[in-house]
Amino acid sequence: MGSMKPVKTNKAEEPELEPLCCCEYIDRNGEKNHVAACLCDCQDLDEGCDRWITCKSVQPETCERIMDTISDRLRIPWLRGAKKVNISIIPPLVLLPVFLRVASWHFLLGGVVLTSLPVLALWYYYLTHRRKEQTLFFLSLGLFSLGYMYYVFLQEVVPKGRVGPTQLALLTCGLFLILLALYRAKKNPGYLRNPASNDRPLSSGQTECLTRKGQEKTKGFPGTESSGSLNNRTLKDEPKGSSRVLVGSPTKVKEDWCAKCQLVRPARAWHCRICGICVRRMDHHCVCCVGESNHQAFILALSIFLLTSVYGITLTLDTICRDRSVFTALFYCPGVYADYSSALSFTCVWYSVIITAGMAYIFLIQLINISYNVTEREVQQALRQKTGRRLLCGLIVDTGQYNRGFLRNWYQFSTLGAHPFHHPAEDIV
Repeated sequence: MGSMKPVKTNKAEEPELEPLCCCEYIDRNGEKNHVAACLCDCQDLDEGCDRWITCKSVQPETCERIMDTISDRLRIPWLRGAKKVNISIIPPLVLLPVFLRVASWHFLLGGVVLTSLPVLALWYYYLTHRRKEQTLFFLSLGLFSLGYMYYVFLQEVVPKGRVGPTQLALLTCGLFLILLALYRAKKNPGYLRNPASNDRPLSSGQTECLTRKGQEKTKGFPGTESSGSLNNRTLKDEPKGSSRVLVGSPTKVKEDWCAKCQLVRPARAWHCRICGICVRRMDHHCVCCVGESNHQAFILALSIFLLTSVYGITLTLDTICRDRSVFTALFYCPGVYADYSSALSFTCVWYSVIITAGMAYIFLIQLINISYNVTEREVQQALRQKTGRRLLCGLIVDTGQYNRGFLRNWYQFSTLGAHPFHHPAEDIV
């Protein structure tokens, strides 16, 4: 008998994806698209414009689809495919220089603009936190504010000859130290590892939690490290506040079971609804999660920012309002609006004062919380449940649960993250 040859089965070969050029990308529908075609096939946008021109109301669903289309097609050419640009970073880059330059035209315009900017920022803050959305708006606003204030200082203040090389070097050094501290604060705040994830570490991709209509969608988070991981499962059938009791476990375990991350949290750990991850000793979420591993860097960034900002404000006022004290020049600087350069510098000074005052309040609250060994998350919970002791008209909230005295509280804060595998008895569930 002849040798039997293996029968070759003809399988439909799957088409291989061709590598993307610098102007191509894969859109939200999984199809290859091109940056030059960003204005093509915009039915929702066309419909919205038609209804706006004819003075008809636009449905909220149409507005959401328009924003999704714009955010998906807003890309810049890059190697191996166009990169998506987060639409939330654009408003600060465009509106901040425009508003400050308009405010420098007249002191009345300055009062209106400088009053409206904090109001708009707070409105956007509460809007995004209420919707549980993660945004780069505030990080972009903070970084661009630093860069733009430094640019105005170099362009308008330094040429007047009142700032020496040593003073400029100190201000520049402070700016770089702020950026380094912010970079450290953006690191992993202390994400809790999910036992069901096979100890797979977080990659350095992007994490974006978009919560819409009660559903969460989680991706990689920038700057995260390997001390935490995400659970890709979405718990749709488990109601909010559900708990699970382990055999032989105390009753306290039931209260610290996170239904979304599917893990038992240690004491003082909380689930961040913005990032979608449980964070060890979570304090709060602003531009990033602040927890056990980056709380010290956050305090360091605040302190360096306050010192650098006050120093820059002093140098600027000493240049444009000579022979006056800083406090007097801030409220009375005659002739400052006669020159556009001085008016712009004076407007930027007041903008810096507003930002510095807000950061100083946050810094003061942080110092008080550290002195009483309480996190901001625990303060908010104690106020809701009326279990905390309020002092100084509510500026101080002492829960009494972890307070071990001023020195011991600060010593514990100074050693946060030093022993990741050892925690004091108060943190054991």
